Amino acid sequence: MIDWVIEPLREPVVARALAELALLSIVSGTLGCWIVLAGTSYGAESLAHSMLPGLVVASVAGIPLVVGGAAGLAVGALLVSVVGRVRRLEADVAVAVVITGLFGLGVLLGLSPGVPAGLNELLFGDLLATGWPQVALTGGAAAGICAALLVLHPSFLAVFFDREGSRAVGRRPGPFELALAVLLALATLVAVQALGNLLVVAMLVGPAATARLLTARVGPMMAVGVAVALGCSVAGLWVSYYGQVAGGAAVTCALCLAFAAALAARLPIGRLRARSAGA
Repeated sequence: MIDWVIEPLREPVVARALAELALLSIVSGTLGCWIVLAGTSYGAESLAHSMLPGLVVASVAGIPLVVGGAAGLAVGALLVSVVGRVRRLEADVAVAVVITGLFGLGVLLGLSPGVPAGLNELLFGDLLATGWPQVALTGGAAAGICAALLVLHPSFLAVFFDREGSRAVGRRPGPFELALAVLLALATLVAVQALGNLLVVAMLVGPAATARLLTARVGPMMAVGVAVALGCSVAGLWVSYYGQVAGGAAVTCALCLAFAAALAARLPIGRLRARSAGA
């Protein structure tokens, strides 16, 4: 049994992937809680999809994916801002139109003749191809994100739990929503190489959504989120190693199973409370 647990760690590719996932687990458990509490999960998915054309161009040009992804994010944000100014369109409509258009463009570019095969890696990541430079980059980003969250914690509590009260005392939510979006963009950029354009959102939102079902307090929610992310990362990575399946997809499935288990455990408790209240 011990050998079954330890054997994957003898492989350098698994050790690097585990280090990457451990750092991403810290980010997803802390930043992800604010994404869920602020109701910006759709924004997280939109950010990930908007960078696909930039990722494809970066892959073809041989430049770092982080650079291409950042360019894709900038173009997506600019287009959403422009389309969102049309008075007859709601903001979420503008986001949906722009992001799906950019995602379609990315797929079109990735499947164009003359473009090297590699769209699968951009969409679903290549977890076992993670190198130590990528781990170091993720570590630096994780440290910066956690430091920013520590500084912004009191303001986030005030704004995202009581927006009207914050406005009443002169604290506008806009700047803090922008700060959260910037942190989310940074986390997406560093995670996309390992987990891919489609699966990165599961890592950033899934653990926090599971933790939200189990606790209502922010501190414990973050701790549970980190634990869920790390546990599912290990489980998914081990399934990938022994089952010879894609690592990112295995981790995503583990995260979904954890959420389903938490939801199943939550439903009887909710019914019991409803009956008690009715009595």
